[in-house]
Amino acid sequence: MSDAQAAAAARAGSPELSAGVAAGRCGPADRASSAAKTPLPAGFGVELDADTKKLSDGSLFGGSPARVLRLTPAGHRALAELQAGPVRSAQAGVLARRLTDAGLAHPVPPSDCASATRAALSVTVIVPVRDRTTMLERCLAALGGEYPVVVVDDGSADPRSVAGVATRHRATLCRRASNGGPAAARNTGLAAVRSELVAFLDSDCVPPPGWIEALAAHLTDPLVGAAAPRVVTPSPAARPTAAARYAAACGSLDLGGRPARVAPGSRVSYVPTAALLVRRAALDGVEADGEVFDPALRYGEDVDLVWRLHEAGWRIRYEPTVQVPHEGPPGWPSVLARRFSYGTSAAPLACRHPANMAPLVLQPWPAAATAALLARKPLLALAAATGGCLDLMALLRRAGIPADGAPAATLTAVTQTWLGVGRYATQFAAPLLAAKLAAPGGRTRAGRFGRRAAAASLLAGPALHAYRQRKPDLDPVRFALAHVADNVCYGAGVWAGCARERTLRPVRPAISWRPLRLSRPPSEGSEPDG
Repeated sequence: MSDAQAAAAARAGSPELSAGVAAGRCGPADRASSAAKTPLPAGFGVELDADTKKLSDGSLFGGSPARVLRLTPAGHRALAELQAGPVRSAQAGVLARRLTDAGLAHPVPPSDCASATRAALSVTVIVPVRDRTTMLERCLAALGGEYPVVVVDDGSADPRSVAGVATRHRATLCRRASNGGPAAARNTGLAAVRSELVAFLDSDCVPPPGWIEALAAHLTDPLVGAAAPRVVTPSPAARPTAAARYAAACGSLDLGGRPARVAPGSRVSYVPTAALLVRRAALDGVEADGEVFDPALRYGEDVDLVWRLHEAGWRIRYEPTVQVPHEGPPGWPSVLARRFSYGTSAAPLACRHPANMAPLVLQPWPAAATAALLARKPLLALAAATGGCLDLMALLRRAGIPADGAPAATLTAVTQTWLGVGRYATQFAAPLLAAKLAAPGGRTRAGRFGRRAAAASLLAGPALHAYRQRKPDLDPVRFALAHVADNVCYGAGVWAGCARERTLRPVRPAISWRPLRLSRPPSEGSEPDG
């Protein structure tokens, strides 16, 4: 991508353009300006995100959501310091904070952080379980007794077996008389914990050595409230089934191999509590009626917690270099049932966090071009794309950014809109797509073929795009069929949740009218404007 193309892509991807040293907005939930100006601690390094580009005028393009960040001379000196090594000066620390808040870069804790904090860590591991004693045995054995463990028996049918496993591994046991779900079980465990840090871990996880220390290194930054590893679904060693191979490539809890700041509307919008290290002070700050997790949520309780931590101003880091294996579903019924169950959480989450739950965000120009293409109106699609490109070029020129990459950025925006519409239609309107394939209507053979092609592109496009990204150990046809079934089952769960909650928020698309934002560069030596 050229400098100009990268700059142009900023507007096409719902960006914010800002001027000054790290003047990009840090996100809708960053309500404490003092926190936004708190430097990243000395000794921390930063690495630019893989998608961050340095433009010809010295600006940085990237982040999630995308933006252009323009640097003053002082900002350029601070960036040079960060590229040469860890944070040493206050100016570099402030720039590092803004870069990591915006997703333009990611923090790198000091290399000696994990070993230095091991002896000083005050952490307790909470493991909720309901039966599944074989998995619990593996989980506790992997923990190795390095830290105190609280096992919460959430109404097991055979409580003696669970108690026996906990005793063998010297874990504290809390027994719930009836099953209340993961949220209630974790609340019960928290009542027995007084440590400064809490590690949540599902009983079907087998964590590697050092996982807690590696995540705790991020919490040496006082603004970080939680850190999460990559939760992976390992493929069975002996004759893995197609379902197992699909789950290994597209696990519901696997958020990919790139680090991220976790925030609603960004590339990584949540992290699961299947494996999560959290600061106890952060949990105490988001309690409601004396409970950290919402016991009314059988699914999505971890998303709710992460979003409340974000709204409280805490930073949450996703660290994929730490990988925690999580038991995968054994066959297709389990894979698809799990996706349906996860879908049911969308409606209650939308009632609690309505601003975070739009299933599809459209920008007018790319949406108009995509709709015209699906309707087989190429001239209308070209006109809409041209209008979007001209609008983008005008915005970029007013911001003082080269605009010659606008055509390529417009094409990218239309492509991403088409993929988004395909995912949305597959999840929430699969019967309509199937009907268009079976009985497309139209008076001519060419018209019927065109309608079928449009419907097929919406079904197959996102699946083939995912195949190219994930590179699964599965052939394209079976992967595409599984991906479509995955989306359909998730969407069915969303509809079921909507019916129970009597709301359509989780299926209601949103239109983005985000304006161009500019701020004046700060003067030399002044505090950067946030």
